[in-house]
Amino acid sequence: MDAAHNLGYLYTLPEPRFEHGHFRLIAGLGARFTAETSGSIPDLWDAFVPHIGKVPSQVGEVTYGICCNPDGQGGFEYIAGVQISKLDDLPELYRWVELQDQHYAVFEHQGSLETLKQTFEFIWNDWLPQSGYQAADAPEFERYSADFNPEKGTGTVEIWVPIKA
Repeated sequence: MDAAHNLGYLYTLPEPRFEHGHFRLIAGLGARFTAETSGSIPDLWDAFVPHIGKVPSQVGEVTYGICCNPDGQGGFEYIAGVQISKLDDLPELYRWVELQDQHYAVFEHQGSLETLKQTFEFIWNDWLPQSGYQAADAPEFERYSADFNPEKGTGTVEIWVPIKA
């Protein structure tokens, strides 16, 4: 057990709300990561930010960080993206994923993005095993409100964890 998990009892979150998420297409820039390389995800966001508002068929200003396509060895794909209405005119530069209708436990992350990793660790290592719920085989994602400002840490960050109904 690592030191961060050992201190998990000091890290708590408000109870999640439960939502039924509906189908969405998300497109953006993607790359593969592992737990060891996930510290580079902010670099992917830095590369994606200039694309926000310019992705073909973009819907709204909310941004998403999607964890999907696990390889069973601890690797996963992460897509920094936005919702789109169709794939027809999407350039090959962009990766895309479908979020299917799914039940989710939705957690609101408090504080700066620097503690996002601790929030994920708390959810997966503490909350989920004690909750009576099981994770579903579906993408989990971060949802950043349209007014989210990473420099100021203002706006809302939600973590949507897929659960079996």
